[in-house]
Amino acid sequence: MAKGRDKHQARKQELSLFGKDLVRRCGAQCEMCGDSGVPLSIFEIPPVPNEPDFDRCAMFCDTCQEQIDFPKRRDNDHWRCLNGAIWSEVAIVKALAVAMLGKIAAKEEWAVDLQDQVYLQAGEQELIDQISPELK
Repeated sequence: MAKGRDKHQARKQELSLFGKDLVRRCGAQCEMCGDSGVPLSIFEIPPVPNEPDFDRCAMFCDTCQEQIDFPKRRDNDHWRCLNGAIWSEVAIVKALAVAMLGKIAAKEEWAVDLQDQVYLQAGEQELIDQISPELK
């Protein structure tokens, strides 16, 4: 059991090396909902690679992380913030936003309307296809 804990701690330490660059990239705002003045932490976008990868990490607030990790607690109104996130210049954030939008569109009409506004560049659909099955 200690072996698993040690691996987890080592991974967290490796991810923390990305911290300053991620905060710089996000301007100290949640990269999903844009909230500022709240604690942010590094979130690895699923599927998580064996080695930590800066390009698969984002800075999210606790609310966004919790609602991604625990879909039964999901407040679909919170995800109206996807209106901004689907235009993110960070490919992995945009891909996660579009994947989340797909999950919410099954229950919310506003999400279906927002899906019509999504514009994808080359390679972004492949990222979305990787992420979508990982979301609950």
